[in-house]
Amino acid sequence: MKLIEVTDRKTKKSFHALPKIIYKDDPNFTFPLVGMVEENFDPEKNSFFKHGKAIRWIAIDSKEKPLGRIAAFIDFDKAQRFEQPTGNIGFFECTNDQHVANLLFDKAREWLGTHGMQAMDGPANMGENYMNHGLLAWGFMPQGYGMPYNPPYYVELFKNYGFNVYYEQYSYHIDYTKPFPERFWKIAEWVAKKPQFSFKHFDWKDSEKFINDFCTVYEGAWQKHEHFKAIDHDELKSFLNSAKLILDPEFVWFAYHNNEPIALLVMLPDFNQALRYIKNGSLNLLNFLKLLYFLKKGKFTRTRIIIMGIVEKFQKSGIESAIFWHMENDAMLHKPQYKEVEISWAGDFNPKIISIYKATGAAHAKTHYQMRFLFDREKPFERCKIIE
Repeated sequence: MKLIEVTDRKTKKSFHALPKIIYKDDPNFTFPLVGMVEENFDPEKNSFFKHGKAIRWIAIDSKEKPLGRIAAFIDFDKAQRFEQPTGNIGFFECTNDQHVANLLFDKAREWLGTHGMQAMDGPANMGENYMNHGLLAWGFMPQGYGMPYNPPYYVELFKNYGFNVYYEQYSYHIDYTKPFPERFWKIAEWVAKKPQFSFKHFDWKDSEKFINDFCTVYEGAWQKHEHFKAIDHDELKSFLNSAKLILDPEFVWFAYHNNEPIALLVMLPDFNQALRYIKNGSLNLLNFLKLLYFLKKGKFTRTRIIIMGIVEKFQKSGIESAIFWHMENDAMLHKPQYKEVEISWAGDFNPKIISIYKATGAAHAKTHYQMRFLFDREKPFERCKIIE
């Protein structure tokens, strides 16, 4: 067995072969589009590379059969915000073999160490953490779009190597065939009709304004988190453009106080319901036509709230329930095909957002772990601090 850096067409093919091996008999897994995965590693398409660096490898046996894969990457704007400079690992897939996993982790650790890192977090991605971030530990069900999925044995592969749980991520599901709790809805309507508040959904013709409003709310909501990093305008714009095929402007809402942005909610149709028609993530002509047919017919029944943020001053104002009220009355009432909403994810370090999600009547459905490995094995491990 040996490790090979992914640099050419042959090694890229092996890199994308791993999910076909790992998940061939798993009905819960949805194959991502190969092209979308590759865009993560393209400096011309991913603005992460303006302030970051990445590399990836595959593990193959003597017959060149792929056994595992991993990527290591560093966001230089964020790495130094921790007590010890911290890089990331992601795109991890591995057969149920601790030896293979250890070789992959060792390689990533070595590369990160040569670039001054003293710890590694993962699984993660090269963008914001609302997409493909975390290790699924509980709630093995059909995978929602942008939510990481893995076999149960991955948790042991990480822990056996020496990773610890840095924080837990909780996802909640709302059964949209049932009404919201009466108290939640009364507060929502009361706040929604206050004259000092206004609400708007996203509009492509004013996309620059909404992107700026997003950045303002993001900073006001999370700036006191110990490892806060302002969101990159270009990365957000790139994400919106990449999601243009499925993004419904009526699913992206902003709240304003005297015309100043104070809250946001971003929800997407569960694109995985369409991707299930695409075999192995290969977008040939036939699969492309299948995808267009699905999108045109509007067969989505699930959505996923990927992010919700409220600036600190208004976090106890009920504004979050008012956004749901507008979402319901201005969007969902004329989209009866949607039966389920996934709200993901809430970190265990953020009790405020957890209480908001629970107030909607949502049920805890999944738990992911964000894992951390300290290179200095004598250093005491500390979990992510709770946001007071």
